[in-house]
Amino acid sequence: MGPEWVAILALVALFVVGTVLPINMGALAYVAAWLVGVYSLHLSEKEILAGVSGDLVLTLIGVTYLFAIAKNNGTVDLIVASAVRAVGGRVALIPWVMFAVTAVLTAIGAASPAACAIIGPIALGFAARYKINPLMMGMFVVHGAQAGGFSPISIYGTITNSVMADAKLPSSELTVFLSSLVVNLVMATILFVLFGGRKLMDQRADLSDQAGLTEDLHHGGATVTARGTGASAPTGTLARGVQRDQLLTLITFVLVAVVALAFDKNIGFVAITAAVLLAILSPTEHKDAIKQVAWPTVLLVAGVSTYAAVLTESGAPQFVGKWAAGLGAAIIGALVLCYVGGVVSAFASSTALLPVIIPIAVPLIGHGGISAGFFVAALAIASTIVDVSPFSTNGALMLANRPDTIAEPVYYKQILTYSAIVVVVGPLLVWAALVLPGW
Repeated sequence: MGPEWVAILALVALFVVGTVLPINMGALAYVAAWLVGVYSLHLSEKEILAGVSGDLVLTLIGVTYLFAIAKNNGTVDLIVASAVRAVGGRVALIPWVMFAVTAVLTAIGAASPAACAIIGPIALGFAARYKINPLMMGMFVVHGAQAGGFSPISIYGTITNSVMADAKLPSSELTVFLSSLVVNLVMATILFVLFGGRKLMDQRADLSDQAGLTEDLHHGGATVTARGTGASAPTGTLARGVQRDQLLTLITFVLVAVVALAFDKNIGFVAITAAVLLAILSPTEHKDAIKQVAWPTVLLVAGVSTYAAVLTESGAPQFVGKWAAGLGAAIIGALVLCYVGGVVSAFASSTALLPVIIPIAVPLIGHGGISAGFFVAALAIASTIVDVSPFSTNGALMLANRPDTIAEPVYYKQILTYSAIVVVVGPLLVWAALVLPGW
C-alpha cells in the first residue's frame, strides 16, 4: 500500500473516531501525523512538527483573546441591545438583527461556535416572546455566523486564506468572503419566506416594556458588573450608557481592522497586542479572559494543520485530485469534492476540514481550468453551510437553547430535517452557482 493510501485511510479514521468519540480532533491529528509521518513517510519528528502553522495558531489565540475581553466587559451585549433598539420594535426585523450581529461578531474574529453560543440564547428568547418560528430564528443565527465567517480577519477566513497561500493559489480573500455572505443571505431569505417572516411584518414590540426587553437579552444569563460598585447590572438596560471599557473595545475593533488590512500587518500580532493593552487598562476585570481563549480550537487547528502537511507530503492531494479529474471532467470532480466537504463537515469540525480539503482541490485548479477563487469559495461554503446540523457545534447550540414553547423532539426533528436538506442540496447549488459558470 502506497503512502498516499496510508495517509488517506488515516484521515478517514481520524474523522470517524473524532465524530464517534468526544476526543479533540486536533489531538487525534497529532497522533496520526506522528504515526504516518514516521512509519510510512519516514520523516523525522522535527520535519513533522514543521508542518504546524505558527501564524495561524497566533491568530486564533489573538482574536479569541480579544473577543473574550469584549464579552467580559459587556461590549457584545451592548452591540446586541443597540441593534435590537435600532429596529424600532419591528418584530420582522429582529431575525435580521440576530443574523447581522452574529455575522459582525464572526467577521471581527469570534469563533463561529462562540458567536452562536452568545447570540443563540438571546435570539431564541426573542423567538419565544414574539412568537417567531424558533427554527427560523436559530438557523438565522447559524447562517449569520457563516455569512461573516470568511472575512479576511475572521478565523475561517484566516484559515482558508493561509491554506491558499501555502498551496500557492492566487489570493481571493474578497471572493471567498462575499460568496459566503451572499449564499448565507440567500438561505436566510428563503427561511424568512417559508417560516412565517411575512406575517411578522405587521407586528411591533413594545419598547417601553423595559423589563421584558431585559429578560430577552438575558435569556442566556449574561450580565456585567458595574465598575466600582460590585453590583451585577443587566447589560440590556444600558442604564449607565456606554462604559469606558466598552467604548475602548469598540475603538479597538476598528483599529485592529484598519491596522491589519490597511497596513498589511499580521492579524495575530495586532489582535493579541490590542487584547493585552485592554487587559493592562483593566487588569482586574480581564484577569480570567485568557482562560476563555479557544484553546480546544487552537489544539484542533494546530493538530490538523500538522496532519495536513503530512498528508501533502504523502502525495495524497495530488492522488485524489487526479482521481477526481479522471471522472470524465474536472467539473465533476469539483462537485464530488463539494459533497465530500459538506457530508464530512455535517458530522465533524468545519475548522478541521478546511485545511485538508482545499489542498486536495489544487490539482483540479491547476489542470482542470477551474477558477481558484470560486472553487475554494464553493468548497469553503459547502463545508460550512452544513453547520446547521444538530451534530455540529452550531446546530447543537441551537437545539440546546430551544424555547420552552416547543418540545425538544419536535425541534430536533425540525433541525434534523432542515440540515438534511442542506446537506443534500447545498453542495450542488453552491457548485452550480460558483464553479459551473466559470468553467
